[in-house]
Amino acid sequence: MLPRETLLKGIENREEMTRIIDQAEMAIKTWEVVVSDFFSPPVVAEVENAFSQLTEVEIMVWGGYPQAERRRIGITRPEIPLEQSQIPLAALDIAGNFLFDPASHRDFLGAILATGIVRDKIGDIIVLGERGGQVIIVPELVEFLETSLTQVRSVPVKTQSIELSELKIRPPKTKEMTTVEASMRLDAIASAGFGMSRSKMVDAINKGDVRVNWKEITQASHNIESGDLIAVRGKGRLEVGEVGITKKQRYRIHLTRFQ
Repeated sequence: MLPRETLLKGIENREEMTRIIDQAEMAIKTWEVVVSDFFSPPVVAEVENAFSQLTEVEIMVWGGYPQAERRRIGITRPEIPLEQSQIPLAALDIAGNFLFDPASHRDFLGAILATGIVRDKIGDIIVLGERGGQVIIVPELVEFLETSLTQVRSVPVKTQSIELSELKIRPPKTKEMTTVEASMRLDAIASAGFGMSRSKMVDAINKGDVRVNWKEITQASHNIESGDLIAVRGKGRLEVGEVGITKKQRYRIHLTRFQ
């Protein structure tokens, strides 16, 4: 029904894209809204890009709050209205005294996975320091986790359902800056934005630690454009803003770094 081979051409996350195509074809056939599991930003970006040219279906992504990284994808025919409320999400509060045994994102994720739940059913995890954490999940697993998730690290926890509006979202720290470069090369812009030497940035690119618009880029000479999002593993993200030309024909680039 859909141009499967065309949609899969050049795709990094083929298994996930294949699942989405299957669900899109189901949405076309049943005239219903079909909702995926949670996907990571690289997968969502590939789906949005691949499906942007299709007229047979429409998609909407939602993870519970505007800055959510892991999101579910709602798919339906263009004739059927699609809203955020049609993408089912639930939230849990995981409360405990972590003052003397702090838990990280990995600790909360590990404790949830240890109950037998697969990663695809879990959205973003919000770490609240000594108070515990919060997690976004598929609604059908709320009752199971309320009874099964009783400990994170060495700390006993109480897990209970909360409204999405009760999530304690901390807006990301941002830093605005402007750099002037001779070219729009990835290594030049990223090294300026992240305060790294050009050689270290080239090493990071070569190792596959750098993504542009969530796609892994391994060429330091890759050309960057206004609107691009650059992510470096362990360093955060960099949004490329307005680009102008100086009198000396160099590029003046506005950058926003998210930490």
